Amino acid sequence: MSNKAKRGKVWLAVGGLVKSSQGHWLVVKKRYGGLKGKWSLPAGFVDEGETADEAVVREVKEETGIDCVVKGLIGLRTGVISEEISDNMLVFLLEPLDEGKIQHQENELYEARFIAPEELLQEKEASIMLHYLIKQSITFTKPGYDGLNPGDQFNYSAYKLFF
Repeated sequence: MSNKAKRGKVWLAVGGLVKSSQGHWLVVKKRYGGLKGKWSLPAGFVDEGETADEAVVREVKEETGIDCVVKGLIGLRTGVISEEISDNMLVFLLEPLDEGKIQHQENELYEARFIAPEELLQEKEASIMLHYLIKQSITFTKPGYDGLNPGDQFNYSAYKLFF
């Protein structure tokens, strides 16, 4: 079964804005899809059995080899593809635990590296969302909180709020 068929008509993806201690952004250049050859945020789909914030940490690690912690939720990108597929992406702010050697995923990416946002703004091969985020100069995020139980009747194995 193809990935598209597996995901159905409602997609939930995550993207991670990873900022280095120097304020540089971790960006990747994909080998496939609509962003092929363009700089974009490390991103991917939420898998069964994981929360969105766990998914973004996993995706950044898989694509770049960089371990991160989630600092908060930046926002939502949502759209409809071909008038039928609901395509949704939660974008998180992350902090790298180690800014050491980036090891990009060879089969999915041409490259991954930390680049200064002002440099990315001059880069015509950067995604529209990257340009938008840089121009917004994100200073506010919604931190995560996981110390609540909405009730045992729901049977949550993980429950987190980002408000």
